[in-house]
Amino acid sequence: MAKRQSLKELQERLAQRLTAAKTEALTATWLAIEAGGCRYLLPLVQSGEIFPWSAVQVVPYTKPWYLGVANLRGGLHGVIDLAGLVQGTARATGRATERITSESRLVSLHGALGLNAVFWIDRLLGLRNPSAFSALGERPADAPGYVTRVLVDAQGQDWQELDLQLLVSEPEFLAIAA
Repeated sequence: MAKRQSLKELQERLAQRLTAAKTEALTATWLAIEAGGCRYLLPLVQSGEIFPWSAVQVVPYTKPWYLGVANLRGGLHGVIDLAGLVQGTARATGRATERITSESRLVSLHGALGLNAVFWIDRLLGLRNPSAFSALGERPADAPGYVTRVLVDAQGQDWQELDLQLLVSEPEFLAIAA
């Protein structure tokens, strides 16, 4: 009888957790990430799958932020250093690999955007919804057009919101040749 009671309690707890997870997923708007010391918000509807760091085959004669290609689930994906792209920092030979840690991830673009590309990020910071932010921050003057706005959280930290659809339509992004 005790086993039956504990099974029932387990099922109830699972049902509550599933309901809470569905509610959280519906209210979450962004995937919060960190790359190159900056915090970014990627729209969930424009983001795809999250992969652990994978070996990247270098492609010569490409822009500094284009690291190469990786085989992810049997498909080749271009690997973009998000920090290098947004911040305009060039990778030094061999320096990009120094930033790779156990927290490094590859975040793919949503299939609807039509590109087999992933962003290399330093770490995931979870999901965020609009209620996590208290104010609008100052958008940097030199920020690319796909940085739509800067949001400030309760701790006073700035988060740059990226519009991935705008990013993938930029001529600079589509022309990777150096």
